[in-house]
Order: sequence, then structure tokens, then C-alpha cells
Amino acid sequence: METPSTELQHTRSWRVWWQLTRPHTLTAAFVPVMLGSALALQEGAIDIWLMLAMLFASLFIQAATNMFNEYYDYKRGLDTKDSIGIGGAIVREGVRPKTVLAIAFALFGMSALLGVYICLASSWWVAVVGLVCMAAGYLYTGGPFPIAYSPFGEIMAGFFMGIVIIILSFYIQTGTITTESWLVSIPIFFLVGNINLANNIRDREGDALAGRKTIAILIGRKKAIRLLAASFLFAYIWIVVLIMIYPNFFWFVAVFASLPKAIQATKGFIGKSQPQEMMPAMRATAQTNTLFGVLLTIGVLLTIWIG
Repeated sequence: METPSTELQHTRSWRVWWQLTRPHTLTAAFVPVMLGSALALQEGAIDIWLMLAMLFASLFIQAATNMFNEYYDYKRGLDTKDSIGIGGAIVREGVRPKTVLAIAFALFGMSALLGVYICLASSWWVAVVGLVCMAAGYLYTGGPFPIAYSPFGEIMAGFFMGIVIIILSFYIQTGTITTESWLVSIPIFFLVGNINLANNIRDREGDALAGRKTIAILIGRKKAIRLLAASFLFAYIWIVVLIMIYPNFFWFVAVFASLPKAIQATKGFIGKSQPQEMMPAMRATAQTNTLFGVLLTIGVLLTIWIG
């Protein structure tokens, strides 16, 4: 019979491993697959099993990327016991660094197995794109020139976890790529990028001491917050433009129900200087991506069902 302390340790260990995946960022994998699959439904019936394979492959890559981030931030001395956020499990919880690295590669392996199934059902060109995505995930914090230490982290995250996954999710179902699928992916590019930007705004001072050159460091906190707000604004304006170009996309107006969350995220950074104070704004930024993506998907489905 387990003692209360043993049970507590088991619960705590599960929480640690769950936190290592950085769940608030997993929306960057879930939303694009969901949206790309909904867009494919406009072209005809979709394969649910294929969609689920794509979903879990994307989630595994994202979780692995987060674990590589955990490992390499520790190796470079960026994480300490005083670090704010859910990162730092190695230094705070005593998780072995090699274990984190091994699990990250195991997640890549699981994603690759799902990729084989996806390729068999669609095209082997998908394998090329998948390998590039995994390489980008590793090189985000791994390798001699980590992307996360440069001004291009937001662009890379938005491109791969926004545009590429949406297009890939659409392609494996339809065997083609349309102009509309590209255009609908653009606002998700900015919203996923904002998740990274919010993180970099919070960690700006510590990152600067560690030698990072993120966009938040290069342009300063105030301008970085303005960039965050501008990216949010662009995403909503883009939807208006899409509706003007394609009147049948009228139901995309549903995304504006997420606007208060974007405003909350932006205001949450204004006047804040301590990392802990900015945590609610970070969460609101990720939640904006989730709400926007879910509502945009609903808009796509309403376009199909109602017209």
C-alpha cells in the first residue's frame, strides 16, 4: 500500500513531466492541424485517422522542441532555481538532463513513425517537410547557432508551427495546395510568433545576460510590446481583408470574439518589469492563439454547412 508521501511524489513527478512539455505552447501545434483539416473538408471528406496522426505527430515535435529547449537552456546556464515559468525542471526538480534529452529524441521517433503512416496515405514528399520541421525544432535551441538566441525565433516558429503545419494538414487530405489555404494560414503565423515574442519579452533581461539577441532585446521592451500589439492587429485586419476578397468567408467574423483576449494580453505587459508580473499576459497570448484558431475553424465549418 502506497503511503501519502509516495502518492504525492508520483503525482508530483507526473506534473513535472507534463510541465516539461510546456503545455501552454502546444496550442501552436493543435490549432494549425485543426484549421488545415477544416479547410480540407471544404474540398470533400477527410480521413479522421490521418488527421489524428498529423495532430499527434505535430504535438510530439512541439513537445520535443520544448524539451530540447529545457536541456540546452540548462547546458548554457540560462535556467536557474530562480527562473520564472514552467521551464527549469532540471535545476528545480532534479530531473536528469540526459533523461530530458532522451525523451525529446523518443518523441521525435514517435513522430517519425506517425510520419511513415502519413506518407503511405499521401506522399513521401511529406517526409521531407517533416524532417525539416524536426531539424528546425532541434536547432531552435540546439546546435552551435541556436535560432532562439537570434532575432528570428518568432519568424521560424510562426512559419513552421503556423503556415507549414496548416498547409501540410490540408495537403495530406486533398493532395493539393490552394491559394485560400495559404491566405488563411497567414494570421496564425503572426499569432504563433506572438507566443514566442511574449516569452522573450518576459525573459528579456535574463536572456540578454545569457548572450541572446532576440528581437525583444534588440528593439527594447516598449517596442516589443508594440510589435506584439501590431501582430495581433494585423491578424484581425487580415481576416477583414479575406472576407472582402472572398464574401463566402463571412463566418470568419467569429474570430473577433477572441479580440478581448488579445487586448488583455497586450495590456498585461504594459507597465510590467518583473517576469512574474508578466506571466498572465503570456498565458493570455497563448490563449488568444487558441481562441482565434478555434473560432476561425468554426468559421470555416459554418462556411461549409451554411454557406
